Amino acid sequence: MNDTGTPTSIATLGNPGRVDSAPVKDSTPSNPDWQAVTAAVSKSVVAIQVTSSQGGAEGSGLILDDKGHVLTNNHVVAGAQNNTVQVTLSDGRLFQAKIVGTDATTDLAVVAIQSAPSDLTPVALGDSDDVSVGDPVLAVGNPLGLANTATTGIVSALDRPVSASGENTQQAVVTNAIQIDAAINPGNSGGPLFDASGRVIGITSSIASLSSGMSGQSGSIGLGFAIPINLAKNISAQLIENGSAQHAFLGVSMQDGTATADGVTRRGAQVQNVTGGSPAAEAGVQAGDVVVAIGEQPVSSAESLTAFVRERQAGDKVVLTVVRNGSAQQITVTLAVRDETALQQGQPGDQGGSGQGGSDQGGSEQGGSDQGGSGQGGSGQGDSGGPWDWLFPGSGN
Repeated sequence: MNDTGTPTSIATLGNPGRVDSAPVKDSTPSNPDWQAVTAAVSKSVVAIQVTSSQGGAEGSGLILDDKGHVLTNNHVVAGAQNNTVQVTLSDGRLFQAKIVGTDATTDLAVVAIQSAPSDLTPVALGDSDDVSVGDPVLAVGNPLGLANTATTGIVSALDRPVSASGENTQQAVVTNAIQIDAAINPGNSGGPLFDASGRVIGITSSIASLSSGMSGQSGSIGLGFAIPINLAKNISAQLIENGSAQHAFLGVSMQDGTATADGVTRRGAQVQNVTGGSPAAEAGVQAGDVVVAIGEQPVSSAESLTAFVRERQAGDKVVLTVVRNGSAQQITVTLAVRDETALQQGQPGDQGGSGQGGSDQGGSEQGGSDQGGSGQGGSGQGDSGGPWDWLFPGSGN
C-alpha cells in the first residue's frame, strides 16, 4: 500500500538532499580557518583516563554543559573501576568523573566531572543531517595519549553501515556512520568531529584498519567513522536524565537482499520473519519483503536498516518503501520501545538486535540475543566486509 496516495518508485531513491553551509565568522566550508576553529574549540575537548581490571586505557570526550557532563564512547569507559574515570581538561587540570549512564547499543556514554569548575567551555552542537560528502572536518582528541591533537580531512561518505565490537564490551554496535579521511587513531574514541564553523557533527568511534584484531591495530589508513551528533544528542539526553536509553524497534529478522521494481534493481534488507504483535506485524510487513528505503533514506543492507531504526525514537512513524512481488509500495510503521530486559536475557520476543543475527553479512534486527554475536567475523565489519577497530588504546593492545 502507499500511505501517501501517490505512485511509488524505487528508481528515484538516493537523490542528494540539500547542501547547507553554516559559516561562523570567517570560517566557511569553502574556506575553513582551522587555526581559528581549533583555538575556539580546544577548551571543549577532554582526555579520559580509565582504570579497569584489564589495566589502564585512554580516550577522548567533549564537554556538553557547564554542569560538567562529558560525552564519550561507551567502549572507552566500559569496565571502569568504581564507575569512575579521570578527566583532563585542555589546560592540564585533572578531575575525577562518575559515569552517569552508558548505552552499549549506540556505543555512547556520559560522565559527570566531580566538583566541576565554573569556567568549563561546552561545545556547540551542530546538525549532522546538514552534513554533505566533501565537507571539510576537524577531529580533536587524545590519540595515543597525545592530548589536544587536531587533524583535518573531509567527509568521505554518509550513512556508512559500520559494525564493531570492543574488548571491553561483548556487544556489537551498528551505526550509519559519517566516514572521514581525517587521521584518527586509538585514543580518539569519544572525541568530537567538528565542521568548518566549529560545531560538533559527530563522535569519532572507530577506524577500518589492515589488522585482523585488537592486538594488531595498524592505526589510521584514512578510513575513520563517527557517530552522527543527532543520534548522540538523543542518547546523551536520555543518559543524563535516566542513566539509560530506550531504543525503537520494528520487530523483524532480516538478511541482505536485492529487489527489482520499476526497471531498477537495488540492494536492501530482506525480511525473513516478522514477530507477532510487533510494529512491523501490525503495519502489514511480510516475510519476503525487501526494504529499500526508510523515509527518504535508501536502505542498502540489513545493518543499514537496523542503524536507521536506532536513530529514531519509540512512537515515531516511519514510512518503509518495500518491494513485494516485483512491486514497490510504502508502509507506515509506528515504532515501539524495544524490550531491553527480554533482549538481555536472550529471549526471542520483541527486541531490537544489531542487524547481525549470526551470519557474517546477513543480519537480524531481532537476533535472539542483544547483538547476535557470531555475526562479527573478526573485530567487526561494515558494508564492505573490512575489520573495524575501536579507537581505544589500552592494556594488551
